[in-house]
Amino acid sequence: MSFKVGDMVAVLDDIIKGKVTAVYQNKIVIETTDGFSFDFLPNELVVIKESQSELSKYSDISNESLLEKIDESSNKKNAPKFKSSLKEEKLQPMEVDLHIHQLTESTRGMDNYDMLNLQIETAKHKIEFAIRNRIPKIVFIHGVGAGVLKTELDFLFKNYHIDSYAASFKKYGLGATEVYIYQNPKK
Repeated sequence: MSFKVGDMVAVLDDIIKGKVTAVYQNKIVIETTDGFSFDFLPNELVVIKESQSELSKYSDISNESLLEKIDESSNKKNAPKFKSSLKEEKLQPMEVDLHIHQLTESTRGMDNYDMLNLQIETAKHKIEFAIRNRIPKIVFIHGVGAGVLKTELDFLFKNYHIDSYAASFKKYGLGATEVYIYQNPKK
């Protein structure tokens, strides 16, 4: 793969991305968004063609009611103009599985800190996705473990206008947290 100065790239076996600042025969120099420079071999990098926000539009949403709602909104232009007398079914919450094997194909080269950061960043992006798309509930499946991820999630939730509580024990066991997102009314 050929790289040129200015390309946005990501490191294959790490959670680093940045802009190419120099290209040599066996070395590519990138600068991260934090301003750090790193040298990599060309086979360790991949060019990012689409932004993460564009890719998150096609996120793996496992909520059938939400997917139906998205389909309905895209077909509203052609839909007949009448109101249904049936009550709306209770909207099921969006489910996000934060187990590391669900977030990455390989943990090679990642230590516990890197894995935890990936899980927290994923949770953060899903909360912001839900806020933008006015999704009121999310269930984060984090597992039981030593409780480190759960503690970090609780800390993350303090940055948003949300309530968090244990998700349905019957459905998820002890390893899940449900959040309710307070939405501002549309103006």
